[in-house]
Amino acid sequence: MGVYAISVAAELVGTGQQNIRQYERKGLLTPERTDGGTRRYSEQDLATLRRIGALLDEGLNLAGVKLVLELEAANRGLTEDNRGLADHNRELRADNKGLRKDLKEARTERDAQTGPGTH
Repeated sequence: MGVYAISVAAELVGTGQQNIRQYERKGLLTPERTDGGTRRYSEQDLATLRRIGALLDEGLNLAGVKLVLELEAANRGLTEDNRGLADHNRELRADNKGLRKDLKEARTERDAQTGPGTH
């Protein structure tokens, strides 16, 4: 939820308002807008602005910063997908283990009724 005006956001992250507007024009962040069109920046926007500053300090240009931010976002998405798949895999393995146990018990019961090797 956006709560910070651009002047406050700029002061909190140590950059200029014009820089923030430029980052927005380049598609590096998209703040929320009030009904009147005033930008409002969230804590996540501030974290993004800090990340932009760090990447610029490392020598990247804005095109490079955009690419890094996109790759980091994609990586977060893939990590979340992987966690979900790992959880689902654990559930399937547990189900499989239960089914194998049930099959073994059914075979044992069948063999007890008919005798081994007569099925």
